[in-house]
Amino acid sequence: MVIKQNKPFKSGYNPILSMDDKENGTLMDFGILKMNKSCEESSSETKERAYLLIYGEVTFRWGNNKKTVRRDSFLEENPWCLHVPAGETVKIEALSEEAEVSVAKAYNERVFNPRLYSDKECRVEEFGKGTLGETSTRIVRTVFDYSNAGYSNLVVGEVINYPGKWSSYPPHYHLQPEIYFYKFHPRQGFGYSECGEEVFKVRNNDAAVFTNDVTHSQAAAPGYAMYYVWVIRHLENNPFTERIFVPEHKWLLSKDAKIWPEK
Repeated sequence: MVIKQNKPFKSGYNPILSMDDKENGTLMDFGILKMNKSCEESSSETKERAYLLIYGEVTFRWGNNKKTVRRDSFLEENPWCLHVPAGETVKIEALSEEAEVSVAKAYNERVFNPRLYSDKECRVEEFGKGTLGETSTRIVRTVFDYSNAGYSNLVVGEVINYPGKWSSYPPHYHLQPEIYFYKFHPRQGFGYSECGEEVFKVRNNDAAVFTNDVTHSQAAAPGYAMYYVWVIRHLENNPFTERIFVPEHKWLLSKDAKIWPEK
């Protein structure tokens, strides 16, 4: 399922998905905090929250902590992300003319220390390199997951999908629900999102929802770089720890896979 964003974001928090929406079944809230210079936002919800800076300069305040961070390019620079437990008060002030922050929320009764993940702490991997004629080479950034934040009910990361290439490939699925939020460069770009047997055209600021174990490979149109924030919700007693590849396409993972008939 794809949620189209046909209007510009308004100043403040723009909800895209709600855990109260039973139809989507994501067990998460997700939205975009759109901020202009000097805009301030505050939150102390009874949910754990992850605030990922997509672009701009902001000051995060939580507890007795204060940190100003800046990100000029979501394609070339790693993210900063503030992760806090339920009840923690967070204040965000924009210092640049524009800033956008993705906000993911989930219920979580565990008590943990807030943490600001810096751009240098992000795990950056080049998936697909050396296979399939580099047609699915992409950059995967993982801010936190079960391996370094086992107390969380969320997994947060980003993907850089090069123009004309694929990501989330070979086709895979997992039991846990996932959300993608897209940006394109240039902004008029587009791509295609697989949701099981359906394929949707996606544009700047659209979001996709993957539940019910559907496969979700992605492709960017030639000439347009596709970026997306991805958020996964752990299930009770069943955290996300691995991608399950469709058996009939698993052979594509081999670096020795022959993808063109020999003459």
